[in-house]
Amino acid sequence: MAQFDVYKNPSKTSQKIYPYLVDIQSPYISELATRIVIPLGKASYFGGEAMKGLTPEITFEDEMLLLLTPQISSIQSKKLKGPVGSLSNFRDQIINSMDYAILSI
Repeated sequence: MAQFDVYKNPSKTSQKIYPYLVDIQSPYISELATRIVIPLGKASYFGGEAMKGLTPEITFEDEMLLLLTPQISSIQSKKLKGPVGSLSNFRDQIINSMDYAILSI
């Protein structure tokens, strides 16, 4: 599992709104049974508006999504089945959104 890999949301109840999860966990703590993830939500569900700095817009699989940093959580590693892509090219936006959530900078 690589940092910033994208996985399909395994939850049948929430995957329509949050189709993907982004693994943000450092590769240096891979021995844990869980992974820290941030959901990607369909921008249309959230009125198509991102909160500057906190929920950046990300296009993935030709779909406009929001990185929902305030909904950061963890999930059992075994529930994440094969990555469907990577957001490593959005690394700065992802880290900046976490900084904003924690430090308001």
